[in-house]
Amino acid sequence: MSEKFHAVVIGGGPGGYVCAIRLAQLGLKTACIESRGSLGGTCLNVGCIPSKSLLNLSEEFHKVKSLSNKGIEVGEVKLNLNRMMKNKDKAVTVLTKGVEFLLKKNKVSYFKGHGSFKSKNEINIQDTDNKNITISADNVIIATGSVPVSLPGIKFDEKIILSSTGALKIEKVPKKMLVIGGGYIGLEMGSVWSRLGADVHVVEFLEHITPGMDKEISLEFMKILKKQGIKFHMQHKVKKIQKKTTSAVVSTLDKDGNKKDFDCDVVLISVGRKPNTNGLNIDAAGIKLDENQRVITDKNYRTNQSSIYAIGDVIAGPMLAHKAEDEGIAVAENIAGQSGHVNYDTIPGVIYTTPEVASIGKTEEELKEMNVEYKIGKFSFMANSRAKAIGDSEGFVKILADAKTDKVLGAHLIGPHAGELIAEIGIAMEFGASSEDIARTCHAHPTFSEAVKEAALSVDKRTIHS
Repeated sequence: MSEKFHAVVIGGGPGGYVCAIRLAQLGLKTACIESRGSLGGTCLNVGCIPSKSLLNLSEEFHKVKSLSNKGIEVGEVKLNLNRMMKNKDKAVTVLTKGVEFLLKKNKVSYFKGHGSFKSKNEINIQDTDNKNITISADNVIIATGSVPVSLPGIKFDEKIILSSTGALKIEKVPKKMLVIGGGYIGLEMGSVWSRLGADVHVVEFLEHITPGMDKEISLEFMKILKKQGIKFHMQHKVKKIQKKTTSAVVSTLDKDGNKKDFDCDVVLISVGRKPNTNGLNIDAAGIKLDENQRVITDKNYRTNQSSIYAIGDVIAGPMLAHKAEDEGIAVAENIAGQSGHVNYDTIPGVIYTTPEVASIGKTEEELKEMNVEYKIGKFSFMANSRAKAIGDSEGFVKILADAKTDKVLGAHLIGPHAGELIAEIGIAMEFGASSEDIARTCHAHPTFSEAVKEAALSVDKRTIHS
């Protein structure tokens, strides 16, 4: 007979392994299946973590080259890309092993192999030696994440035509890189290779970068990236990519129908991701998908099969690791008879460029569409003493509050440590705080966080330092 579990999680990424740990904490016999050979999913292996390592290291490299302007004399600065990549890989290895330890610590059974449905309560696992075992479960959670999307008829070779995975493993700095898509991933990877010496061009179909972000932040962001040397070609549609032996030619049409060809060493296609549901044998479980191949769930993450749930990138919503984590905890608590819940109005989004960009809640554009009256508070990092003292003063904090109640509806930041500063706004919004609540909270001086306080003061037109 097959081994029986209270719950089986298919997928060991941020959503899956967190869900498995929480299920085990709640006393359920739990298994987690992961086909990659290491835990952590896309985020830890070929996404969030390695990209943040390279973003940090490339920024350090850039800073060292300009230290003499600040009175610190250094010798010739050289790039050792091979050592930089090893440093990145080391961080990934340490963290993936750490996740494996956490599963063991919480007594979660970890199966290395590809999991697929044999029936709605039976899971077949094919291990790396092509051996098959079957386990059964009272509850199954699909947490298989997402994969990069290419353009029609174009295949990733991860040498010249790259997905985000290939962009993390380039063996030498390209002379010219073309990024297709002006979203989070493309701009982060473009920033890395630009700082390391590549001539980076971004081709975007829309008239602005970072679709869905507050427009004012988006425009400021592009202005700063242009100053850093990244070139933008907006409202260009890619018609063809011709791959050569060691390079590629990307053919585009602009909004007026003019043709333009881009010669480049590498092309990073960064036009989005799609749910990773292939190979799950979904039909055997009778699970319904929507038109975008996402698993359809109710508010409790249950599919049309009462014993099967889904979380993370395979369901609707932003494809973010922290969103998947919170859903993993929520669904585990629901299965255990508790009341798991995720507040989708307070999920932050962060772009880890320099400066960082962070957003939470509603944008101005969304509030206008909803006919909600709002007030705006803004404060520039140019007027923040900590930012000025260290020469890192680009960007601003923008807070949106209800015109009548002063309740914080959203916040949008571009500037130093924006990804950390956004957490304060998130907590405030979770507690239903007003902008005045933030403004009357004492912030340490001198800190970047004072810019958040001053933006909150600005909502009521009473900033002190501008």
